[in-house]
Amino acid sequence: MVIKVFVANVAGSTAIKKKQQDVVGFLAANRIDFEERDIACNEDNRKWMRDNVPGEKKPQNGIPLPPQIFNEEQYCGDFDSFFDAKEVNEIFSFLGLAPRLSSKVSTNEKAELQNGESPAEAQNNREDVSSSPLIEDSEPLLEDHVDAGKIHDEEDGPVTEEGEVEDS
Repeated sequence: MVIKVFVANVAGSTAIKKKQQDVVGFLAANRIDFEERDIACNEDNRKWMRDNVPGEKKPQNGIPLPPQIFNEEQYCGDFDSFFDAKEVNEIFSFLGLAPRLSSKVSTNEKAELQNGESPAEAQNNREDVSSSPLIEDSEPLLEDHVDAGKIHDEEDGPVTEEGEVEDS
């Protein structure tokens, strides 16, 4: 089943553009398969949308505005009904889709399972960070030291902001 979202890519109204973006963005973010059908540039899409929006859902002037949402040939609703379904977490029912099964596996466990390990194996394979060896004392990378806001060169003494050695 393919969700069809009828939009006007050349919409003159900012409100319509925002509603279209909200619907399309939500579907994309939730990985729900859909097709955008442009009614502004395609007369067949416009005619099909107008003919298939039920009479009771059409505005007084008889011309439904985008976005209009269909599941194949089945009318789902307009933006307002989409928004209401989203607010009460009934979007799959609104779209005529089977609800997705939620998993009780945590995000970390899902990542481990994707790597081919069971959660127990992954736990056993992890290194204990507290037992990792510390980096032993190492030589400083720079020979210069900062002291009371002034840079000192070990051999020549204090250095000015311009990089010149001050006379002591």
